[in-house]
Amino acid sequence: MRIEICRQPFAPWRELSQHQDQHLAAGSFGACAALVGSMRDFNCGEAVTRMTLEHYAGMTERQLRQLAEQAMHQYALLDVLLLHRIGELRPSEPIVLVAAWAAHRAAAFNACRDMMESLKSRATFWKKESVASGERWVQANTPG
Repeated sequence: MRIEICRQPFAPWRELSQHQDQHLAAGSFGACAALVGSMRDFNCGEAVTRMTLEHYAGMTERQLRQLAEQAMHQYALLDVLLLHRIGELRPSEPIVLVAAWAAHRAAAFNACRDMMESLKSRATFWKKESVASGERWVQANTPG
């Protein structure tokens, strides 16, 4: 299991491939489900030119590890990869990568979705968007 907060941009598909090659034996899993969340150039009806993501160091990592461990147990996962950006982002840059490996696709799909939903509702991240009228803190997550 790898959980990481990233200050620099990451290449999600390369990270996924490298993790799988380094940590899972060929033939040891039947499915991998992955979700890559990227920054949009709009929110709440306005164009967004950049976003700053902040987190509560230490606490956020513990929260992410807990939700990944819960998914590992609940869905009998073989492995989990969870990367999340902080700092300044531009539209189209990846924000989050959540991946789950399991013996079967249903477990991988369900675990990936549950981890993402838990992350959005429980992990301590704050978003500040830059829009034409200035900067604003995002008050609520967008629906899944």
